[in-house]
Amino acid sequence: MTIEIKAPTLPESVPDGTIATWYKKIGDPVTRDEHLVDIETDKVVIEVASPTDGTLKEIFMNEGETIVSNQAIGSVLPGQNKTASTAATDLSSNQAESITADSDADGQIISPAAKKLIEENSLNAASIKGSGKDGRITKEDVLANIEAQSSSQAQKPATQSAQGTPGNISASSTGRLEERVPMSRLRARMAENLLNATQSTAMLTTFNEVNMGPVMDIRSRYKEEFEKAHDGVRLGFMSFFVRACTEALKRFPAVNASIDGSDIVYHGYQDVGVAVSSPRGLVVPVLRNADNMGLAQIEKEIRQLGVKARDGKLAIEDITGGTFTISNGGVFGSLLSTPILNPPETAILGMHKIQDRPMAVDGEVKILPMMYLALSYDHRMIDGKEAVQFLVTVKEALEDPTRLLLEI
Repeated sequence: MTIEIKAPTLPESVPDGTIATWYKKIGDPVTRDEHLVDIETDKVVIEVASPTDGTLKEIFMNEGETIVSNQAIGSVLPGQNKTASTAATDLSSNQAESITADSDADGQIISPAAKKLIEENSLNAASIKGSGKDGRITKEDVLANIEAQSSSQAQKPATQSAQGTPGNISASSTGRLEERVPMSRLRARMAENLLNATQSTAMLTTFNEVNMGPVMDIRSRYKEEFEKAHDGVRLGFMSFFVRACTEALKRFPAVNASIDGSDIVYHGYQDVGVAVSSPRGLVVPVLRNADNMGLAQIEKEIRQLGVKARDGKLAIEDITGGTFTISNGGVFGSLLSTPILNPPETAILGMHKIQDRPMAVDGEVKILPMMYLALSYDHRMIDGKEAVQFLVTVKEALEDPTRLLLEI
């Protein structure tokens, strides 16, 4: 008796998902809770594990196919875990003993499972050598044939790809090679949201600059003690910006609000999203109740969310419900940019590269580590005065971090 592998229950905001990657093939041994397949949704990638020890018997939904909540996507034959070759042989033997093999027009003996695979993949049975009893063609023989054909195609010279191959590498109108790759659901939804933000909001950006010297001095002076006191958590710049923003958000609640239809929703909490780049695209994990966090907790949460984003393990709850976003293009060398809103939020802060520049200070020219700040906001909700004052508050808190302790 087999046990079905089912897709998880998806949130109401995620109607369906796409099979992204199967990490096991039919006949491979699996263990309970072993990662079998990734399901990509519009927001996150969800891992699906094996429900029991045994052998992967069937795959109902292949890579690229769309699934819904709790849909069966495969099945596992329970049993003692074995090596892949042993499990495959046992599975083939069980099938041969339990069902009668068919014969084709050429007199070849083909098991029903193998025959189904041959038909699905439009293979020539005559080109497949059977390894079973009396030359019977088993499922494993067909799978080996498919794998051999795939390897052969992958080794063809790039010049042959100009005529078009299963890898979607083809020649352009000018004769140069191009590769066509389907856009992932995550990137497609991200593109849709960004386009919607630019078309449906009255987005405006205001700029300022901040002297990062005071924060850099604190960081260099206490980074070793900080790391020792907080179990290896490193003191970075982002925690200072999160703290500065949460204090500014308390003073200017409109920047922390959102628009819902014809209503304005003022949030009594500060859930700050931190935009991070992942292999699957830009994601914005959220620091819940950031106003109640100290610098160490902020840095720890950011590091954990960054690791989850890199590994594709962010959950829906990790990236939804933010009230304000901070994006740091400076880590990639950006000197100045205009960040795009992350709806339904009404403002986003852009950090940039720290660069030494000559500045006039008390009538003297000094070289200071300066950073440009950019605040993009929805002018329907936030007036220019509030936006500028918010950004000045952030600037003052960073240039005099004592304000963060005294809350002034």
